[in-house]
Amino acid sequence: MKPDWTAPATRLADAEWVRARIGGAAKLYGCARPEVLGTIWWYSLSSVLVAPAIDGLVAGAPADPSLDAVELDLLADGRFLGARSTRPLDGGLPELGAALATALGTAITTIATVSGARERALGAIATDSIGNRLLWTPDPERAMALAEPLVAAIGLGLPKPRFVRVGRNPAVRRASCCLIYEAGNPKCASCPRQTPAERGARLRAALG
Repeated sequence: MKPDWTAPATRLADAEWVRARIGGAAKLYGCARPEVLGTIWWYSLSSVLVAPAIDGLVAGAPADPSLDAVELDLLADGRFLGARSTRPLDGGLPELGAALATALGTAITTIATVSGARERALGAIATDSIGNRLLWTPDPERAMALAEPLVAAIGLGLPKPRFVRVGRNPAVRRASCCLIYEAGNPKCASCPRQTPAERGARLRAALG
């Protein structure tokens, strides 16, 4: 699928641009309070935003996640299709963590300011997005070992990443809730706002 348009990730520091994108999210996810839409929008965006850094780290060729190095591909309806970094990162895990801290911190601050979403909740979503992206790499077992040192290198008060086993399959044990259910949609299978038994049953059904 080809993107309909591309935006520089530096737009995530532009309050008016972010406010317009979050406002448009109501067409995708349903009408809800601004802080709910901001949280849902960040849940979708954060997974895309961290992808180039995660993929590069696991491949042994770190990509610069700085906002001025990243381009975001979008569809006409406002969904994020992907992201790419336009330059390599000079350094290793400490430098990657520092660059991610600046990029994520900027985006989280902007979203919190324009929507009223809590920065701590948005930070937890970032941790879970990092964990999920690590699981999507070709070697998830090795990638999971990178999760805690990477999140520690980022700082920002992010919670530690957590994983569980569902049969043979690893899954993120979520620290965050995207609040999609507050916009009239079903809860995610891994949503922490359900009983452990219900969450376990839904994850087993999804992952086998």
